[in-house]
Amino acid sequence: MRVPPSRWQRYADAAVRSPARKEHDDPVAAGQIREALKPARDTASRQRQIARRRRTDLRLVFPALLVWGTAGAGNWLPPAGLAGLCTALAAAAGIMLFLPGRVKLGRSGIRPEGKRRARIGRGGAGLGPSAGQAAPRSLRATVAVALSLSLAAAAHAAVEASQRHDGAIAEAVAARAAVVAELEIESAPRRLRIPGAGGLADRWAVPVKLTAMTFGGHRVAGDARLVVMGGASWGDAVPGQHLRATGKLRPAAPGQPETGLMAATSAPTLLRGPGPWQQGPGELRRAFTAAAARFGGDAGGLLPGMVTGDTSALDAELEAAMKTVGMTHLTAVSGANCSLILGTLLLTARTLRLPRTAAAGASLAGLALFVLMVGPDPSVLRASLMGSIGLASVAFGRAGRGLSLLCVAVIGLLVAQPVLATSFGFLLSVLATLGIVVTGRRIMDWLPPSVPRWAAAGVAVPLSAQLFCAPAIVLLQPQFGAYALPANMAAAALVAPVTLLGTAGAALLPAVPAAAGLLMAAAAVFAGAVAGVARFFAALPGAALPWPEGAFGAATMGLFSATVLATAWLALHPAAVVRGVLAAHARVVAVLDGRSQAAARSAARQTYSRGLDHRSGRGTLRVRKPTSGRNHEWLLPRPNGPGPRRRTPPPGAT
Repeated sequence: MRVPPSRWQRYADAAVRSPARKEHDDPVAAGQIREALKPARDTASRQRQIARRRRTDLRLVFPALLVWGTAGAGNWLPPAGLAGLCTALAAAAGIMLFLPGRVKLGRSGIRPEGKRRARIGRGGAGLGPSAGQAAPRSLRATVAVALSLSLAAAAHAAVEASQRHDGAIAEAVAARAAVVAELEIESAPRRLRIPGAGGLADRWAVPVKLTAMTFGGHRVAGDARLVVMGGASWGDAVPGQHLRATGKLRPAAPGQPETGLMAATSAPTLLRGPGPWQQGPGELRRAFTAAAARFGGDAGGLLPGMVTGDTSALDAELEAAMKTVGMTHLTAVSGANCSLILGTLLLTARTLRLPRTAAAGASLAGLALFVLMVGPDPSVLRASLMGSIGLASVAFGRAGRGLSLLCVAVIGLLVAQPVLATSFGFLLSVLATLGIVVTGRRIMDWLPPSVPRWAAAGVAVPLSAQLFCAPAIVLLQPQFGAYALPANMAAAALVAPVTLLGTAGAALLPAVPAAAGLLMAAAAVFAGAVAGVARFFAALPGAALPWPEGAFGAATMGLFSATVLATAWLALHPAAVVRGVLAAHARVVAVLDGRSQAAARSAARQTYSRGLDHRSGRGTLRVRKPTSGRNHEWLLPRPNGPGPRRRTPPPGAT
C-alpha cells in the first residue's frame, strides 16, 4: 500500500521542481524558461507603464484653486480687507505647519503619531499598519503649502491694490482730473468697433504704463497701469515707445487690473522709441501686414491676425462671423499656434537625429523667437506656456503629468501676476489647456485604430477645448453657437498651413522677399479658406441661438458639454454599450424576478395564515386574520375529558 506524501514533502518536491531551481541547475533550461516567460513579463511591464501614464495626479489641484481664489479676492478687496486676508492665511499656514501630530495610544503607552516604526521589506517599502498613518500628515503638508502660496499671491495683490487705491495717481483718477501723462506702450493697440460717446468712429484701446503725470501744477512720478482710449493716431503705437499725451482720467470697472482709463484729448508725442529687441519685431509685424494687404479680400486681413495677432485690417463682417461660430481665437496668437510651432520644431529636430535634450532646447529657442516676433505680451507668453503643456500631454500621453504642469503654471502665473485671476483670456486659456490635458488623449484613444493619429488629434484637440471653454464663453456672450464645433473641426486642418507657412514667410521677409512672398501666397489661400468656413457656418439658420445668462447659463452649458462628451463615448464604443445594456437588462430582470418571488412568498404566507387554527392541548379554536388586530378564540368541548361539574345546592336549601 502506497502512503501518500505529507504536505511538507509535497512542498519540498515543488521547490525542487520550481523554475528557479531549474535555472540554477540547468542553464539551457533556464534560458528556455526565461524565453517562455518573456512575453508575459513584457505584457505586464506594458500594462504597468500604461497604468502609470494614465494615472492622474490631483495633489496640485487644490493649491491651484486656492491660489486662484485668493488672487481673485485680492483684486476686489480694499487694502484693509487684503491685510486681514493675509493675516488669516499666515495664521492658518502656521497652524498647519507647527501643529503637533495626533497622539495615539499604543502598547508601550502614549506616543506621537509622527514617531512610528515601519518594517522594511525586501523592496525597501514600509509595511505594517503604521505605513498608512502618513496620509494625515501628507494632507496637512499639502494644505500648508497651498496656504503659503495663497499668502504670497495675496501679499502681491495687496501691494498692487495699494498702488491702485493710494497715492497721488489714485486721487487724480478718483477726481477724474485732466492730466499731461508720460506713457510707455505695453502691448499692441486694439481697434474698437463701437463708436465712443463723442461720435469718434475710429477708436483704439492701448494698454500703457503711466511713468509720470502733471496735474494741478505738480509733477508726480508713478508706476500704474492705464488703458488709453484714443483716435486713429494711437493705432500706430508700438510696444516699447515712450509717449506724451493729454487726457482725462476716470476709474476702471471694479475687479479690473488697471488703475484707471484715460480718454486721450490729443495725439501722442514721441519721447523715445522702443528698444532694439522691441523695434525689430514691431517693424517686422508692420511689414508683414503691408505685404499681406496685396492679397486683398478676407485673406489680406485674416492672415496677419492668424500669424502675428494683428487684427487691424480684419473686416468687420468677417470678425462678426467668426465670433458667431466661436472662431475668434484664430485671429490672435493662442496656445494652438504655439503648439504647432513647437511641435513642428520638435519633429524636425528629431528627424535630424538630434538628441532629446538638444531637440528640446532647439525647439524652445525657436518658440522664443516666435514669441519675440509676435510681441512678448503677457497674453502671448501665457499662450506659449499653455500650448507647450498641451502639446506635451497629447504627444507623450502624460495626462497626469500634464495636469500637474498646468497647476504649476497656474500657480506661478498667479503668484507673479495676481491680476490674471479675473482675466477671461487667462480663464479661457487655462480651460482649453485643461480640456486637452484631461480629455484630449482619451478622445484620441476612443477613435478606431484605422484613423491616423494626426486626424485623431485634429478631432480631439478642438473638441476637448471647445467643450471645456463653452461654459465660460456663455458668461461673455450668452448665446449658443450651434455650429461652433463643426466649424472649428473644419478649420483645424487649415490652421496649421496658415501658421507654419505664414511664420516661415515672416521670418524670410527681411532677407528673401521673393521666397517669403511665395510662402505668404500659399498661406493666404488657406487663410481665405478659413474665412470661407466661418462665413458659411455663420450664414446657416440657427447659427446663434439664445442661451440663459449668468451662472445658470454656465451650469447648463457645462451639463450640455458633459452630455456631448458622453454621447461621443457611446458612439465610439458600440460593443461596450451593447454589453452594458445587456448587463443592465439582466440586472433589471433579476431584480424584478426577486421582487415577484418575494411577493409570491408573501401571498402564500398570507393565504396560509387565514382561517381557523386549532390550538392543540389548549382546547381552543382561533380565527387568524392578518387584516384584523385581534384573534378571536372559542372554547371547544373535550371529548375524553370530564363533563361540567354539577352545581349542588347549599345545605338547608329546599
